[in-house]
Amino acid sequence: MQIDIFIPARLDSQRLPLKHLKEINNTPILIHLINRLKKCESIKNIVVCTTDTKSDDNLAQYLNKKKIQVFRGSKLDILKRFLDAADEFNTDIIIDVEADKIYTDPFYIEKIAQEMKNSDIDFMTGSNTSDNFNPESIFHGFIPAGIKVNILKKICKLKKTNNTETGYKEFFTSNNFINTKFIVPEINLGIAEHFRFSLDYPEDLELAKIIFSNLDENFDTKQLIHFIEKNPNLQKIIDPIIKKWKQNYDKNLTDFKLNLK
Repeated sequence: MQIDIFIPARLDSQRLPLKHLKEINNTPILIHLINRLKKCESIKNIVVCTTDTKSDDNLAQYLNKKKIQVFRGSKLDILKRFLDAADEFNTDIIIDVEADKIYTDPFYIEKIAQEMKNSDIDFMTGSNTSDNFNPESIFHGFIPAGIKVNILKKICKLKKTNNTETGYKEFFTSNNFINTKFIVPEINLGIAEHFRFSLDYPEDLELAKIIFSNLDENFDTKQLIHFIEKNPNLQKIIDPIIKKWKQNYDKNLTDFKLNLK
């Protein structure tokens, strides 16, 4: 089974415009993420899945110059964008690494790839419980999602909406015919339990600059958690936006669930 990493990314974010090309140590943050993902031995292709809108022309051109594979598709329907990309690359299993998730750990990519390749699991991701999907779990900052393309095809036929930009993992976790599994890492979180590990706001970028400037680019989850624990003052950077993110997510998810099937 061919396993590919798809990185959904677009540049017209309102909260942090052009965020994927923001630089840390003179390198765009998206390139830092891709460099981390190159360690994954089970992966054939790493593909940035951006939109076919004019606002992402510069991103596509930049990636082409860097000889990074890029696919352009639907702006708002990420699931269709993934399915169309899977058709082009002959993908059997998608490892969905959102471009916002700049701390994604290759260890969990390999874990998901190997387990899904050798089992009947349709969808796999991280959570703070093995029983259900918790979108607020900090483990989403480290653990991507694995999606079998045959299940993605079924979801795309069933869904009632062409806007799957927010909360699209709910399609897989809310349908009983889909065999799901959640990874719960055995990590002592401490202060990090109340943290967030993503790139949505200027404060997230401020934190990322500190982390990538103090740790080797290929740090793993335990090294990152240890760094946060040793520097509790970093909590002050993130605290103001945790509530803001949750309010925004809950609002978008409420609208999204009206069309969820």
